[in-house]
Amino acid sequence: MKAFYSVLIAGAVGWLALQTFQPPLNDPRAVSRPVEARGDLAADEKNTIDIFRNAAPSVAYITSIAVRRNLFSLNVYEIPRGTGSGFIWDKQGRIVTNYHVIADASRLEVTLADHSTWKAVLVGTAPDRDLAVVQISAPADKLKPIDIGESKDLLVGQKVFAIGNPFGLDQTLTTGVVSALGREITAATGQVIHDVIQTDAAINPGNSGGPLLDSAGRLIGVNTAIYSPSGASSGIGFAVPSGEVNRVVPQIIAKGKLIRPGLGIALANRRLTEELGLDGVMILKVLPGSTAEKAGLRGASQVRDGLVLGDVILAVNGKPVQDYDGLRDELERYEVGQNVTLTLMRDSTAVDVKVPLEAMN
Repeated sequence: MKAFYSVLIAGAVGWLALQTFQPPLNDPRAVSRPVEARGDLAADEKNTIDIFRNAAPSVAYITSIAVRRNLFSLNVYEIPRGTGSGFIWDKQGRIVTNYHVIADASRLEVTLADHSTWKAVLVGTAPDRDLAVVQISAPADKLKPIDIGESKDLLVGQKVFAIGNPFGLDQTLTTGVVSALGREITAATGQVIHDVIQTDAAINPGNSGGPLLDSAGRLIGVNTAIYSPSGASSGIGFAVPSGEVNRVVPQIIAKGKLIRPGLGIALANRRLTEELGLDGVMILKVLPGSTAEKAGLRGASQVRDGLVLGDVILAVNGKPVQDYDGLRDELERYEVGQNVTLTLMRDSTAVDVKVPLEAMN
């Protein structure tokens, strides 16, 4: 019982102490603290602000809408399928984004920086490069094309800036550096995209298709992927370099798709080449009328005693190729109409043949 009264007395004393030390209400001494004036913004802060102010009007918010049918009433209705970012390419209202942002959409909407929303139509796509172009009918005075920069002279460590709409939060700026160059990622089609930029600027769902900018506010890449088990930024993001974008987008606008340079040949698969103990890529057939036929390339032929091997492509302009993917990747570094020099193994002799590249379907 004595212990019980001790606890009771201690509690009462504590309560009285709280009441005693409570500050009086309406104390005239309770005033706001004076605000200390800060100095001018640092130079790098001013630069970041200028980059955002100049580039943000060129960034768009893209909503893809899918059509679904109610299983019970059979009525058709629309649902938001996903969101992403994009940027204004020209005064004609063309917007560049990622292919995976607009893939399988029944309808597209583009919201500009002034929050006006426009119906978009698909111009064309390059799925193997995860790029697409849509177009809106906004007046030219609402359209500020983004400035294009050079991606081939980037250096690891230089500052970069990403503007996009992560998680639907429009006009968001994140900053970082170029973490690595020459990375490879896989597009939705399974094709490898080479020479990709790696950055630690935060890229989250909704950033896809938005611009990656250099410290001059110029486009150096299109944010396309993050490496994260959770789907949120983990400090590793990837962007398709602007050099590739500047090559592919005009083709999409002109033709609705990426025009592939080729030779007009059919190739043996890797398994057959390995079974024959050959290095390089063997030509099975030369298509009639192709630039390869005009250049004198030879395909394989069947004779009574067996198979006469066709030319085996060892290198393109001095760069070795081992399989179809390697040959395709080397040819895609060039434009239709350009000449490439193929190093061939023909009848156990290495020869060089110059062949113009032609457009392939």
